[in-house]
Amino acid sequence: MSRVLVVVFSLLLLSIIAGIAVVGSVLWHFGRDLPDYRQLADYQPPITTRLYAGDGRLITEYAVEKRVFVPVSAVPRRVVDAFLSAEDKNFYQHYGLDLTGLARAVIVNARNFGSDKRPVGASTITQQVAKNFLLTNEVSIERKIKEAILALRIEQAFSKDHILELYLNEIYLGYGSYGVAAAALNYFNKTLDQLTVAEAAYLAAVPKAPNNYHPVRKHAAALERRNWVIMRMLEDGNVSPEEATAALADPLETKDRDETEYVQGADFFAEEVRRQIVARYGENSLYKGGLAVRTTLDPIYQHLAEKALHNGLIAYDRRHGWRGVLAELADPGAWKQVLGTFRPPLGTPEHWGLAAVLKVERERVVVGFADGSTGTVSFQSMKWTRAQSPGAIVKVGDIILVGETNRAHEYSLEQIPKVEGALVAMDPHTGRVLAMVGGFSSERSEFNRATQALRQPGSALKPFIYLAALESGFSPSTLIMDAPFVYDQGPGLPLWKPKNYSGQYYGPTTLRVGLEKSRNLMTIRLAQATGMDKVAHTAEIFGIDRKFPRNLASSLGAGETTVLRLTTAYAMLANGGKRITPTLIDRIQDRSGTTVYRHDTRPCPDCRDVFWTGQPMPEIPDYREQIADPRSVYQIVHILEGAVQYGTARRLAPLGVPMAGKTGTTNDSNDTWFVGFTPDLVVGAFVGFDEPKSLGQRETGASTALPIFHDFMKEALKGKPVRPFAVPRGIQLVRVDHRSGRLAMPGDSDVVQEAFKVGNSPGFTTGAVVDGSAAMAESVESQDDAVITDEDALLGPADVYREPADSAKRPPPRQDGQPRAGGLY
Repeated sequence: MSRVLVVVFSLLLLSIIAGIAVVGSVLWHFGRDLPDYRQLADYQPPITTRLYAGDGRLITEYAVEKRVFVPVSAVPRRVVDAFLSAEDKNFYQHYGLDLTGLARAVIVNARNFGSDKRPVGASTITQQVAKNFLLTNEVSIERKIKEAILALRIEQAFSKDHILELYLNEIYLGYGSYGVAAAALNYFNKTLDQLTVAEAAYLAAVPKAPNNYHPVRKHAAALERRNWVIMRMLEDGNVSPEEATAALADPLETKDRDETEYVQGADFFAEEVRRQIVARYGENSLYKGGLAVRTTLDPIYQHLAEKALHNGLIAYDRRHGWRGVLAELADPGAWKQVLGTFRPPLGTPEHWGLAAVLKVERERVVVGFADGSTGTVSFQSMKWTRAQSPGAIVKVGDIILVGETNRAHEYSLEQIPKVEGALVAMDPHTGRVLAMVGGFSSERSEFNRATQALRQPGSALKPFIYLAALESGFSPSTLIMDAPFVYDQGPGLPLWKPKNYSGQYYGPTTLRVGLEKSRNLMTIRLAQATGMDKVAHTAEIFGIDRKFPRNLASSLGAGETTVLRLTTAYAMLANGGKRITPTLIDRIQDRSGTTVYRHDTRPCPDCRDVFWTGQPMPEIPDYREQIADPRSVYQIVHILEGAVQYGTARRLAPLGVPMAGKTGTTNDSNDTWFVGFTPDLVVGAFVGFDEPKSLGQRETGASTALPIFHDFMKEALKGKPVRPFAVPRGIQLVRVDHRSGRLAMPGDSDVVQEAFKVGNSPGFTTGAVVDGSAAMAESVESQDDAVITDEDALLGPADVYREPADSAKRPPPRQDGQPRAGGLY
């Protein structure tokens, strides 16, 4: 008997040793190539990045998986208990594997062997974390072994709470929901702390197979599974019998999530922000990083900008005629069926729709819509086509675009413009872009013409040519010759003979009038007198063009820039010549709320005070670079105010507020601009075809871009006080004759207050002088503006067309000693 016991004991020992060896070899075999579980220590689940407008409203979201991350400490106990009862009631007791559950699963699977039933698992929450984060969903013994090994390692490395936090925020729960917080919103339109026992139990019932427990399509199965979880919660002591009874009686009903209020019409703005974030942080941070991006967008201004640009482009398009119907029906009787499948052109505004022409009458057209309703289009709304009758425009069976009107069942004839444009509105003190529209529709083209299109600025560049001249010693009253100009471009090249837009010449003209009236020939002479290096430096330092061409044609805007760059340059004029950096982003915070980017980097310790108790407002130092003499800048601003009052922008004068601006039109009217500003708002507008071609013989910045600016400013400034432009120190305002620039005399009718630098104004003695610091009454004996004394010093003999030496054709000398820039006729 003793020998038998020895043999049995030996066999048992050998079996144990063999079993240990087998288990050890299995663990070594499957454990050597496992993923590094330590990465879970720093795991950050993909979270939605959100873009917010300046007023806090949501613009858009970017995400691979729409998830709301919630720390386990913030998850209500009721939700935690529901998931533990449903998935792993011994979670806080086991070490990664639940041996009791594993034995139960083995027995069930043995019974189901040979059937079509899916094998039952016994995965703990830790095992599910290992599978979801580190392995695949492959159903195999090998994967289960790896899962078990990883679960043991994870339990040794991390706390139970950390493992549970990973699980609750990672699992997919159907309805496009990743994590319990997103699921609570998508299924019940509630936050986690608002869930009832029944709702928490349903969420805990879903992880096994979300599609099998769909609350609508598989309602009975979903209800049965939810009730099973409630009973498990009762058995585990997580709910009282009364709570369980009430939860079982609750109907399983989902509720649509509240519609998120998005800022409409900000597609171009949002896409530009998206590109900047990707460039700065990469796509992974954008789509998975959970960034909170506070942008500079003003939703009200954005709406006005989109509306103004749309109306301006449509108005231009209508001036150039009707291009015809969208389609012609072979069988007019099938109009309802065809309209139901016919797609409107890309970029069609929401308040426009497709309609079929059912009847053509003398003064109107009867149209039908896909839903079977009908309406009318009056001939009055079709007169922009220049047709003599409705029958000359459409016929029965035609498909057209119509727009809504203020009258029920009455519509207007519409067509989508082919021309494109852009508008940028900016705060000149901070560089914050308040609104941006990059084209008629982002659906038609995502190309942003405000930031990506390089176009010729034309005459919109001229203020910076004149600024360079003022910086070089010219004054607003300096006379410049407006006469024919011929430039020899070199061997084999034709002579360059620029002209004024009017085709006329006006002789000696003040610098002020030259900019107000946008005289090309004066600008060329002024640029040559100033020197193209100085002109180029001014354009470059204002950010218009980083490598401004050093040729005279560039002084007329033959280079290239973008709407955002040029608008920023004008903003620096409005800001007194201080450098500003345009920005679409105020601040970016990471998923934990830490600020990782801030546009305004100036220190402000006192800004951290949360409560105001009567203390003075904090003072923030201004370290921005002064890139131009504020006196010269103000002189340009003052002249551009004159452009609004007397010059190419005089259509804006009825707005009745301090405003400055400049039109821009290139050769053949390929590019048309208007950039203007008040002391606190700068707006740049551009109109042109994507493939540059003429907008039309009579189309200019004043006819295309300026109306867009006007419509925007009219609404944006409504009800808001607009202060005058600040006058810097060292400027004196003097009454002068508008046309000649001489000191105003009694009886003069065309008089302006001209801005001169102290010591650089026409010779006079007066009792009333205003400088930038205070209003003073004193006598000032100013010096002559002796910048250029030799007419021929401006232009060499080969550079200018010379008339015969006839004194009758030469301008009379100025009596006040002021020099004449421009030299000869």
